[in-house]
Amino acid sequence: MNSRRNFIKKTAIASAGISMISGSALGAMTTANDPKLRLAFIGVGLRGTNHLQNSLLRKDIEVTAICDIDPKRIKIALQKIEDAGLKKPKVFGDSEYDYRNLLELDEVDAVIIATPWLWHTKMAVDSMKAGKYTGLEVSAANTLEECWDLVNTHETTGSHLMILENVNYRRDVLAVLNMVKQNVFGELVHFRCGYQHDLRKVKFNNGLQPYGGGVEFGEKALSEAKWRTNHSVLRNGDVYPTHGVGPIATLCDINRGNRFISLTSNATKAIGLHNYIVKNGGKEHQNSKIKFKQGDVITTTIETAKGETIIVTHDCNLPRPYSLGFRVQGANGLWEVDGNRIYIEGKSKPHKWDTADEWLKKYDHPLWKKHGQYATGSGHGGMDFFVLNAFVESAKQNIAPPLDAYDAAAWSAITPLSEASIENNGAPQDFPDFTRGLWIKRKPYNWNKNTY
Repeated sequence: MNSRRNFIKKTAIASAGISMISGSALGAMTTANDPKLRLAFIGVGLRGTNHLQNSLLRKDIEVTAICDIDPKRIKIALQKIEDAGLKKPKVFGDSEYDYRNLLELDEVDAVIIATPWLWHTKMAVDSMKAGKYTGLEVSAANTLEECWDLVNTHETTGSHLMILENVNYRRDVLAVLNMVKQNVFGELVHFRCGYQHDLRKVKFNNGLQPYGGGVEFGEKALSEAKWRTNHSVLRNGDVYPTHGVGPIATLCDINRGNRFISLTSNATKAIGLHNYIVKNGGKEHQNSKIKFKQGDVITTTIETAKGETIIVTHDCNLPRPYSLGFRVQGANGLWEVDGNRIYIEGKSKPHKWDTADEWLKKYDHPLWKKHGQYATGSGHGGMDFFVLNAFVESAKQNIAPPLDAYDAAAWSAITPLSEASIENNGAPQDFPDFTRGLWIKRKPYNWNKNTY
């Protein structure tokens, strides 16, 4: 662990001089004397490989280890590393718990975890206990106990956890955050968000090609269809809340002067996945007999300590265009992503929407102004560059990330609380205070001041 301590000491000294230098499409965020972040990947499926590709384009990262139980994914990852002209990393994946051997490596400073949901918390806890700076894909936890595990492990070990919620870095989201911080909307009152995405071709495929329109899931399927669809069979709740609620939580300072107080959730009937199977596999297909537990549309209403309400929608099993359904409403006006529109009293024509483009351009966030040129091609409209960059720059300095363990717990708690509310006919569920009262004193993260 001596080299780990030296790494932290050196990067803390060097952090004051971090600057942008010319480099690859993603930019090399480093100084001349700054040591490379020695990064490992647990899970190199589609999402993990995306993070890996972006990491290979940076000059301040050395990929020292990878882990996956699928030999095909290991082969793909190693080929990408070889094509980049970089040294072969150590490889793990002989068993489901081989990742723990990776975590014992002294040549690993930080870890990115991109595995199926049920492994997220246990892997993140083990990573923090091993003293690694931990990046965790969404959602971070499945149960309230797991939410507390993330917080308690962070507090007892001092190891940092960042939830890798890329939508927090979407260009329009950060522009609206800039507008909120400049009080354009006035005192905030109400929000809407969610994950509204037709995932039927993700949840089922025929095992021959990803997203091939088949009707198989589980062992016979590929990629996310191996595990994600089972959540729809067994659970009735919002199992994927963070893409929507993460940005909204930042806008209304959750865990930093505000917090979630309670929620109520309701679910519609479940017909979407069954209909898809019948349409594509026939009434006689064995999967047509499966009874799916998850309602096709889950609607959750959250109350905050400051008196705002947040409506969160999960809608992934029916045909529809993609939308995260953002709405930010205050005393002076509102923004709605659907329709790309804004209305500001005294600025817009009375009772007439403005097209959002000019407003979003005017309030384009400093992060995008500074680093937008490096985000091209990183994935998801550029926001994958920003979430990785925030993780890397925080890990190099061993400082608290902008989206931390308390955020991971609070946002992910929506899943078990929504399940409990639906099970009890929409009964209100109290949110735990994962900060143990510190939300009152914690200051909002200064997104304009920090360069990442």
